[in-house]
Amino acid sequence: MKIKQLLLIVAVSAVSAVSSVWIYGKVMSRQQVAAFNQSADGKVPVNYAGFFDNAASPLGEATDFTKAANAAVPAVVHIKTKIPARQITNQLPRNRGNGFDDLFEQFFNFGPQVQPEQRASGSGVIISDDGYIVTNNHVISDGGQGVADEITVTLNNKKTYKARVIGKDPSSDIAVLKIDGTGFPFLLYGNSDNVKLGQWVLAIGYPLTLETTVTAGIISAKGRSIGINGKQSDTPIESFIQTDAAVNQGNSGGALITTDGQLIGINSAIYAPTGTYAGYSFAIPVNLTKKIVNDLIKYGNVKRPYLGIAADNTKRTSTEGAIIGSVAPDGAAAAAGLKKGDIIKKVNDVPISSWEELQGTIASLNTGEKISIAYKRDGKDYTATATLKADQGTYANLAASNLGDALGADLENLDKKTAIKNEVEGGVLVKKIRSGGAFSKTRMQDGFIITSVNGTDVKNVDELGRALASSRSESVNLEGFYDGYDGMYRYPVKLSAGEEE
Repeated sequence: MKIKQLLLIVAVSAVSAVSSVWIYGKVMSRQQVAAFNQSADGKVPVNYAGFFDNAASPLGEATDFTKAANAAVPAVVHIKTKIPARQITNQLPRNRGNGFDDLFEQFFNFGPQVQPEQRASGSGVIISDDGYIVTNNHVISDGGQGVADEITVTLNNKKTYKARVIGKDPSSDIAVLKIDGTGFPFLLYGNSDNVKLGQWVLAIGYPLTLETTVTAGIISAKGRSIGINGKQSDTPIESFIQTDAAVNQGNSGGALITTDGQLIGINSAIYAPTGTYAGYSFAIPVNLTKKIVNDLIKYGNVKRPYLGIAADNTKRTSTEGAIIGSVAPDGAAAAAGLKKGDIIKKVNDVPISSWEELQGTIASLNTGEKISIAYKRDGKDYTATATLKADQGTYANLAASNLGDALGADLENLDKKTAIKNEVEGGVLVKKIRSGGAFSKTRMQDGFIITSVNGTDVKNVDELGRALASSRSESVNLEGFYDGYDGMYRYPVKLSAGEEE
């Protein structure tokens, strides 16, 4: 009897103890959550993010990179280029016909010089089983407008192939190569519009002449512009994905992938004062890459779509959307009813918070494609449907009638006699440069004759106006000459009209 009583007492005590601990835990847990969520007056803060409402556990689950890395590494290749030694001429432009020219040149050795052989390396991504590879234009460049004389591709399995260039696009810094064969490992395209800030990503490439290297980081920002593509193109397109994954020289052209192994970007640049990694790297979004690659393979060049609007540079840094500075009357936006001052918020349900994001989104689409545009006008929300065109259209704000006022100069068409004398078809004479205008901020002088804008020939004031209006960058390069002087001159001019899209 005593044993039964003793066992009963022990059982009751155990149940009481466990119940007390459970009740205490519940009460304290509620108090801690309430203390975390509530402010001093006992109310939930109005700016409470609500993250913990959906959290499975305070620490979350560890992210596994191994499967994505192992799947992607075989499809990322090492690209090596070689430019043979060549003769170059270091001579200043000067009048010919002077008897002292040859003696002067021989004395100072201004004749042909030898540029040594140049070698460089980068990375690339195989995108099809028959050997198409996407990389950066600057990886296969010869330092100018051409490509390297020799391009070789080494796979992760150490097999090496000769590559040929299918096409290149300096504006977006994309190039497509081809190696012969079948059955190559390749990466699948992801959707760069869906990437989110804070999302884990992996960068894969061949940095600093090392073998395949994988680094991890997060998405730091989207729609970034750092002005780097303007070094190789007069019509740069930049809407980079910014990450803090370590990237160095040699990573260019390599893959930026998600943790499920999908390609979301092509690593292109780093932002560092020393030339080596200092915290941030930039990748070309795969949605833009895919459009450029498809065009280069199909046509050999890029068929760019245009909306027919230009930015207002005074409001270009706004983060509330892409603010329209002007609308081409014959462009796609005008046909859809958009006006100056409208703020574009979405394109095909893709959020637009900056002009760079609008550029990148439009550039990833095709000519003739119909798009939906969500925009704000006078504080009210509207939607419109536009059909993208193959040309930029013309802009009234840079018409010939007020072009001189916009540039700060008196302009007139080059007379026929001067054109024949200088063996040109035409041009625009800068008769007088006004103080305070765009031209006065350059080294240009009165009498300069403009013959091209960003490489596009102009023969009169009307053509100059159209060329300037269709510029996609904040500045343009004006080329031309001075009557009676040898040589061509180039002046970079910053415009106030804005970027076109």
